[in-house]
Amino acid sequence: MDPLTSLVSWLENLLLDIGFAQGFVTFLLTTLGVLVLMIFILLMDIFLVWVERKTVARFQDRLGPNRLGPFGIVQPVADIIKLLIKEDITPLGADKILYNLAPPLAMGAVLLIWAVIPLSSIILGANINVGVLYIVGVGAIGTLSIILAGWASNNKYSLLGAFRTVAQMVSYEIPMVIALLVPVLLASSMNISVIVESQTIWYIVIAPLAAIILLISSIAEIGRPPFDLLEAESEIVAGFHIEYTGMKFGLFYAAELLHALTVGAIFSTLFLGGWRGPLADQFPLLGVFYLFLKSFIIYYIIMWVKYTVPRIRIDHMLNFNWKFLTPTAIAVLLVTALTDKLVENAQPALQVVVLLAVNIIMLIVIVAVLRNYAVIERERVGEEIHYAQPATRTQVHSTD
Repeated sequence: MDPLTSLVSWLENLLLDIGFAQGFVTFLLTTLGVLVLMIFILLMDIFLVWVERKTVARFQDRLGPNRLGPFGIVQPVADIIKLLIKEDITPLGADKILYNLAPPLAMGAVLLIWAVIPLSSIILGANINVGVLYIVGVGAIGTLSIILAGWASNNKYSLLGAFRTVAQMVSYEIPMVIALLVPVLLASSMNISVIVESQTIWYIVIAPLAAIILLISSIAEIGRPPFDLLEAESEIVAGFHIEYTGMKFGLFYAAELLHALTVGAIFSTLFLGGWRGPLADQFPLLGVFYLFLKSFIIYYIIMWVKYTVPRIRIDHMLNFNWKFLTPTAIAVLLVTALTDKLVENAQPALQVVVLLAVNIIMLIVIVAVLRNYAVIERERVGEEIHYAQPATRTQVHSTD
């Protein structure tokens, strides 16, 4: 029923019988577990390259990769080989240490997040009490890597992309963190395992608005369309990674794909019950399947948004965050906290109904406010157009 635990126990007993000390065996098995998890995630990243290219091809009425292997599934391997043999260029005047540090730092920041995501009831890297805080802190390292890449490249376009990083990613971290506090509040813990185990009913049912805010702010945090102003080719050539070639550029690209899957895993863990599912307690590997199935669904939604929604202007993007998303996130957190406190002694079914009803009421209020704002904005634009039109001149005809 649990082949993974049986395999680990067999390997541990084998090493102990050989004569290794218990401490060394524990260290060796832990290191082996980390390596297995990293290799598995990186292989998933390679698979995502194929998934993304085939999916966008369907969105754009194309076939996508279809030459190497069945359905073109070997194409990502060819892409990796191509990136590995490309010339490695370092621009003149660049800070070589920081320039070369930025790509692995971007990939490492994403991999480190998986250390606290429970893959099943027994497969977990680090069961820490501040897991949500750890995710926020490690995620900021990815922002730092982009800033380092933009500044160290000695290029004005890459530097402009780094400036936009500060303006965008740091700004959207605020509603993201506020939305993360909602499942923390409902579970009364920052331990991610506790949050998963407390979801007898998925939190997306209890707090759908917080889930939507988390998804939107996470898409902006990873710089995916329509929030891809960090690398807007039509405006700043290629953004922060313009000077990177070969596998260094490949690491940035792979980190973006993997970060999108990581966002799906975080969202699934906090709002979709994580690894929980039928028979997941008896069969831990089934829990891994449930978690990645939910993560791929969220990844598909992120990919769907990327290839259907056009890029928005930088001022509109920041206005959306500071004038709408952040105030809405604060309101959702405060109302959820107050409602949860009022019904904490009620029956679980009543708690779910009340919290869901409060979210529906908040959604109705938000839609009404947005409609009113749209009417006011339309009238303002109409007045500006009216006053901008030149005055009609009276033609004077001279007579003999």
